[in-house]
Amino acid sequence: MRIKLRAALLLGAMLGTAMLPMEAAHAMEKGKGKAESQKSKASPVVQKGKKEAVAEKSMVKPVAQKAKVEPLARTSSTKSSTNKNKVEPTAAKSVPGRHAMAAPVDRKDKAVVRVAKAESVHSVRSARVSQISKYAPLETSGGLTHAVQKRNLTRVLAGNVDFWQDPGRLAVQSGSALVIAQDSGEPLYEKNANAIVPIASITKLMTAMVVLDSMPNLQSPITISDEDVDYLRGSRSRLGVGTVISRETALLLALMSSENRAANALGRHYPGGLPAFVAAMNRKAASLGMSSSHFEDPTGLNSNNVSTAHDLARMVAAAHHYPLIREFSTTPGVRAEVKGRELDFHNTNQLVSSPTWEIGLSKTGYIQEAGKCLVMQARVADKPVVIVLLDSAGKQTRIGDANRIKRWMESASATGRLPTRV
Repeated sequence: MRIKLRAALLLGAMLGTAMLPMEAAHAMEKGKGKAESQKSKASPVVQKGKKEAVAEKSMVKPVAQKAKVEPLARTSSTKSSTNKNKVEPTAAKSVPGRHAMAAPVDRKDKAVVRVAKAESVHSVRSARVSQISKYAPLETSGGLTHAVQKRNLTRVLAGNVDFWQDPGRLAVQSGSALVIAQDSGEPLYEKNANAIVPIASITKLMTAMVVLDSMPNLQSPITISDEDVDYLRGSRSRLGVGTVISRETALLLALMSSENRAANALGRHYPGGLPAFVAAMNRKAASLGMSSSHFEDPTGLNSNNVSTAHDLARMVAAAHHYPLIREFSTTPGVRAEVKGRELDFHNTNQLVSSPTWEIGLSKTGYIQEAGKCLVMQARVADKPVVIVLLDSAGKQTRIGDANRIKRWMESASATGRLPTRV
């Protein structure tokens, strides 16, 4: 029995030893099956992930296309806050089969993009620079809006350059104006030139001609009396009542400084007195063809002294034939003795002292009804002209108008053509 029991135990031990590898193998196979089942279960998730990736890829494509025309940051988003100004434009094309992302661009690609961009910008600028004046250069940094603004500014500046070359755009602020070529009598510019208006102290040119036509003794003395004082407007004068001056000095001060008392005294000392003098003024006007003119006093303080720009141009042309009128009306200033005192008198037209003007005759005038007035004979752009400016409102308007006319004529002469009638 003992032998049989031992044999049975031994056989059982051998069988147990043989079953262990089989169980291990079975366990391994069972574990592998579980892993495969888990893998098969996980595969839909992976497929789903692939589909979502494809969907995301299709959604990203518009962003990649938009990046073609918008600037792309040089560095990654983590450094964008510190490098906001470091932006480079890209013109990269989408590559088939490659996901379009805002990834850093290769340095070679950057260089190619820069060259392409520079060539396109250069071509655009070259096309525009040909339309842009030197007064409005196209800046290197700026977009289309900036270029358009510059181009509009250029048009304005170009218009200003041609302002004086276009007679139709000559801006004269005086109410009445006339520019006449003295040699031919052809009007070059006129504005309300036939309007009959008060002429203020422009009257004194007629006064001077009538005085000189009577061929008086210019060295004989004349006395300023109370009759010469302006009680109508209260104009000031440094020639006090009782002042004795020569007729020549009175004529000088009347033409140069527009002295009203000197002018009135000249008319009062005319043969036959002041009424005869005023009658002689109107006869002289009629002889010159000044059909729209009328005079009532030798000073111009009376607003009934009226004329037109065309009539005054005739009067200026006639007065230019008198050497003393040319000399006295363009004298910048003198020092005269008045009642034992030496006083300085200055020309009322500041242009006679300007080195840019060549003025042969000048006279200013002002009363409230007439406004600021100015008549001149001058040589402008090597052409003798007569300029008449009446009814100017501003203090310097008549001077500004004269300078504008001068620049207009000089500009026309520089372009090789004469100003045409306007």
